[in-house]
Amino acid sequence: MIGALVTPKKVVLSLAALAGGVLLIGLPVARMFGDRQAGVNEEQLAALTVPVEVENLAVRIEANGIVEPIQSVNISPKTPGRLAQLLVEQGDVVTEGQELAIMDNSELYAEGIRAESLTKQRIAELRATETRIQGEIEEARARYIRTQAQLQQAEQRIPKEIDQANAQLAAAQANLQRTQDKVERFETLLDSGAIAQETYDDVRNEFDNASARFFEAQQRLAQVRNTANPELEALTAATVEARASLDRLERNAEPQLTQLTAALEQAQAQRQIAAVQFQDSIIRAPFDGVITQKFATEGAFVTPTTAASSTASATSSSILALARGLEVVARVPEVDIQQIEPGQDVEIVADADPAQVFRGRVLLVAPEAIVENNVTSFEVRIALLSGREFLRSKMNTDVTFVGQNLTNVMTVPTVAIATENGETGVLIPDANNTPQFKPVIIGATVGDRTQIVRGVTPEDRVFIDLPENLERPE
Repeated sequence: MIGALVTPKKVVLSLAALAGGVLLIGLPVARMFGDRQAGVNEEQLAALTVPVEVENLAVRIEANGIVEPIQSVNISPKTPGRLAQLLVEQGDVVTEGQELAIMDNSELYAEGIRAESLTKQRIAELRATETRIQGEIEEARARYIRTQAQLQQAEQRIPKEIDQANAQLAAAQANLQRTQDKVERFETLLDSGAIAQETYDDVRNEFDNASARFFEAQQRLAQVRNTANPELEALTAATVEARASLDRLERNAEPQLTQLTAALEQAQAQRQIAAVQFQDSIIRAPFDGVITQKFATEGAFVTPTTAASSTASATSSSILALARGLEVVARVPEVDIQQIEPGQDVEIVADADPAQVFRGRVLLVAPEAIVENNVTSFEVRIALLSGREFLRSKMNTDVTFVGQNLTNVMTVPTVAIATENGETGVLIPDANNTPQFKPVIIGATVGDRTQIVRGVTPEDRVFIDLPENLERPE
């Protein structure tokens, strides 16, 4: 850029770079020249100016980057305790689920045994109670069914017995009436001497027997009637009691089994907790990766810490640091961030070996800027396409973002860019070959060339230096 005149012989061409971007600086151009209108001859003009060129620009944006793990965690136990075994060393490659360390878990093992024993005891109690209650319920149900059947049988049998007794009484009564009539007839015959006394006595005996059978029939009917109701009442009461006993057992079974089931579930929960705590005492790799740091040794007392961290170290209570994969995190100035997009190719050069150029691709552009020391930049994550076997975490790198090629664009040397009253432009010769400020709109800056979007034509020439007679007034 053309800045303020600072020497009596030439302009100091100032190119100020801030985090990869060009800072346009300089005094207002009008103050540079004052009232001097003297131009330059053609020979001087050719030496002090260059033409606006039309060329192709390969946009390349440079930035600094650091090699970082794609995923990194500091591993520590879930509960405080003594580190009993450390099964890996720094630099070891591990797989997801692999055992890394074992905490002292002897008490947890004993607690697990106790919880397992209590669970078995609760299972036995529940099964025994279920068997007992089921037996009692089946017995009560059988008793109820039996008494109910007896009641039904009695209800069917007693009416038949009453009917039978009534029939027998009726038959005995009819027989008694018949024999009584016969006795009366034979008495008349006996009185007339028509029959012998013995014949009459036989008829009389027949009447006496009929009277006895009639009495017995009456007694039988009375007995059946007298015993029917008490028997039915007793069987009904027995049936009701059997039903009530069955209902009571079934009703009481649920609370007992629920209580024992709850006790079993509590024991199982304690067993599960003990098993989880025991498993938690075995520290396993959460993902495939490399052990990058070792913070504790066997016998050390360690406590829980934050599981994940982006830092390379942790407190002494962590056991290990595990990292997966590598990527480059670069910081790009905000003036260049619009030219960075995911999928863009990147060239990566590590400070450890500047001769090698590795390939990368933009993975993500941070949505929020970072401001440090009044400098605003954006983090850009770069996936490695090569160099994984060489690059190591925390290595410093120089990255070059390869942008879209600009075809047939107007360009000028970057030192030709000047400012006047905060406006960007270039100095072009007027009719007298005197530098005249002309505003322009600039585009990408690649190396020492800057794109001019609008404001000049390819036929124009721009000053890259000023004539000696154009000095700052004293």
